[in-house]
Amino acid sequence: MEQQDAVRREGRLTPVLALATLIAAFGSSFQYGYNVAAINSPAKLMKAFYNETYYDRTGEHISEFSLTLLWSVSVSMFPFGGFLGSLMVGPLVNKLGRKGTLLFNNIFSIVPAILMGCSEVAKSFEMIIVARLLVGICAGLSSNVVPMYLGELAPKNLRGALGVVPQLFITVGILAAQILGLRSLLANEEGWPILLGVTGIPAAVQLLLLPFFPESPRYLLIQKKDEAAAKNALRELRGWDDVDAETQEIWEEDRAEKAAGFISVLKLLRMRSLRWQVISIVVLMGGQQLSGVNAIYYYADQIYLSAGVRAQDVQYVTAGTGAVNMLMTICAVFVVELLGRRVLLLLGFSICFTACCVLTAALALQDTVSWMPYVSIACIISYVIGHALGPSPIPALLITEIFLQSSRPAAYMVGGSVHWLSNFTVGLIFPFIQVGLGAYSFIIFAMICVLTTIYTFLVVPETKSKTFIEINEIFTKMNEVSEVHPEKEELKDFPPSTTGQ
Repeated sequence: MEQQDAVRREGRLTPVLALATLIAAFGSSFQYGYNVAAINSPAKLMKAFYNETYYDRTGEHISEFSLTLLWSVSVSMFPFGGFLGSLMVGPLVNKLGRKGTLLFNNIFSIVPAILMGCSEVAKSFEMIIVARLLVGICAGLSSNVVPMYLGELAPKNLRGALGVVPQLFITVGILAAQILGLRSLLANEEGWPILLGVTGIPAAVQLLLLPFFPESPRYLLIQKKDEAAAKNALRELRGWDDVDAETQEIWEEDRAEKAAGFISVLKLLRMRSLRWQVISIVVLMGGQQLSGVNAIYYYADQIYLSAGVRAQDVQYVTAGTGAVNMLMTICAVFVVELLGRRVLLLLGFSICFTACCVLTAALALQDTVSWMPYVSIACIISYVIGHALGPSPIPALLITEIFLQSSRPAAYMVGGSVHWLSNFTVGLIFPFIQVGLGAYSFIIFAMICVLTTIYTFLVVPETKSKTFIEINEIFTKMNEVSEVHPEKEELKDFPPSTTGQ
């Protein structure tokens, strides 16, 4: 009987949990990756469409500066929308729940898919710009809400693996956009509106299927105070009837947070008892984006051309990079519970740092040494491998793990805002950095990688296989707050953890 209980405490991947994970990630996280990469291949065709549309309206061709500006706005509207979406996370997840927010979010995918798909027929490039903003809001919400939803559905021994699945589907989205964006498929004059409009299909699938799956048991119990619904959700997810122990653990988390009440973003930033959690998320989310990963995706073709790849072959090399990214993220799903979060972050950022340094040397020497372009491509692939192992998937997973229920929505708003503003900044200024610094562009990204590695080594604790309460105790010691803090009675109602750091 005791052995049976021990097995029960180790949650397993039931069909309901697996399908809920796949549908949430495919319907939402896929959109983010797809829309990062979809605009890369048909860029020339879309600029020509902008020019023709302007000529039809005015009888004049658009100036080179105005065309560059319009295109830059079209690209950067997506991360700007992501920033707006991040600001909506807290209010929506508290009002509609995690699953309810994901269902509502499909509006921000289906409407822009229709706008982008019809833009050529309607002769309106403004429709594309508005659609990019809307689909950015969809990505901003999904990049925060999907890890939160899956982190709260999963038992603690599977939380890491399921927490990496959203990032896996982001890479699947990137690869799908790169394959459909081959010139022989949809990156041609007839196909590019369809390429942009495909983003509505996963949203429609999610809208049809997700209602049949449970809401987050933590949301039902702590925020809705509906114990019966929470227990039913847990029974569905775990595949057994006895969920009292897990329900008790959620109640303990609720009692630990009682004194704090609802935590707004401003309150989160002011609370001493959450100081190192907030700093860690800002550093990791900033490091994730400012380390140059989206410079690789937004401007992949230009990087490969400057590395010496022939123009007709670039599209295949870019799709190959997307495939490597997806395969390495699949590896991360399997090793995150084996090696832990901290090791993957340290390993990933270190690989990215090394790749950026060697890439700088390779680009500087490529005109003097015949085989240097191949070194450049190897560096980019190494960088993608490093980023896919740790920096890409782990930061969003950590937000779920290092914040308790009441502070989690505000933490996702802070982390999401840093993520998308950093993404927006890189998308906007990387072309100018490339012109100004040339081969030495990646030195900046190398510095950010090494600084993030040092911070992770010195500050970020391992969270593998720990309950939310145990993780909270580690940070309570780091924040040097008393066991019963005047603002936030973190640990008043339970005995000290027996789990070590």
